[in-house]
Amino acid sequence: MQKAFRKSAKVALVLVYLVIIAGAVVRMTGSGMGCPDWPKCFGYYIPPTDISELQFKPNHDYKKGIVIIKDEALLVASQDFSSSKTLNINNWEAYTKHDYAAFNPTHTWVEYINRLTGALSGIPILIFTIISFWLWRKNKWLTILSIATVFGMAFQAWLGKTVVDSNLAPFKITVHMVMAMVIVAMILYLIYASKTAHRQQIFDAKFRNVMLIAILLTLVQVVLGTQVRQHIDERVKDIGYIKSMWLDNPTLQFYVHRTFSVLVLVINAWLYFRSKKLNLGYTKSMLVMVCILAEVITGIAMYYLDFPFLSQPLHLVIALVLFGIQFYIYLESRHKKALLT
Repeated sequence: MQKAFRKSAKVALVLVYLVIIAGAVVRMTGSGMGCPDWPKCFGYYIPPTDISELQFKPNHDYKKGIVIIKDEALLVASQDFSSSKTLNINNWEAYTKHDYAAFNPTHTWVEYINRLTGALSGIPILIFTIISFWLWRKNKWLTILSIATVFGMAFQAWLGKTVVDSNLAPFKITVHMVMAMVIVAMILYLIYASKTAHRQQIFDAKFRNVMLIAILLTLVQVVLGTQVRQHIDERVKDIGYIKSMWLDNPTLQFYVHRTFSVLVLVINAWLYFRSKKLNLGYTKSMLVMVCILAEVITGIAMYYLDFPFLSQPLHLVIALVLFGIQFYIYLESRHKKALLT
């Protein structure tokens, strides 16, 4: 059962990262409001593909909750009914959670795929949570944290709803991103704790403590990067997709974010060389350095090469992969399997 639990957790981790990638693509394409309601999309489980589906139709059967666009506003069917030749306003309610009322089929389906991936990621989480009850006597924390992960996913789904309802409020987007990192951390802990055999890394308190600092710095960088992206989103609204002008007047957060990247590089390089010099056995430190190098390259490309295609989502996803690797190394470094003398 423990092997099945661990396999399910690994599948869940991959799917959660796919959700993060899908979310990054949503932001890159400006598709965040592609579905203006939640959890359905314009009131449908499978979203429309043409604007004609969102226009009033005479002699048509409407289900409660179906959305139409009328005079640049959203109207929601208040009950099941069959329409007459003219629109009867008594059958409709104004959508009041926001005033965004536009339809772009590409944006709609990009956002829908993001939501669908999120729903799929919940399946292996439910599976390993059910399996964890058979492991209760062996390791109670597996069951407790598995249940916490289910609630974390539910909370994340609710956060996704609030992001849509707020018409992409920047603060809520940041909280949504941080919660994704928390879920990644919980699943990684479950993967590590359910492992039947562990590599014999050498315990080094200094390495462990500095690794914790490195993780916190990565978290700060992600939050700062989200705020920089907020500035870019605002610039897009003001000037459109003139990429060369998106960062022509950067905010303070941009300069702090860029300066912090040097600190992140130095600290993680120190960890890598300490592990190598003292033969501590933390081989994943090399992957950390690869991620940081990729972060630097994509960051430079965005600033100096006017945001090449996919550079934005890659920059974000690599940062979250970096966080995941660092957190797993930290889990390895906590156990005193052998003392460094």
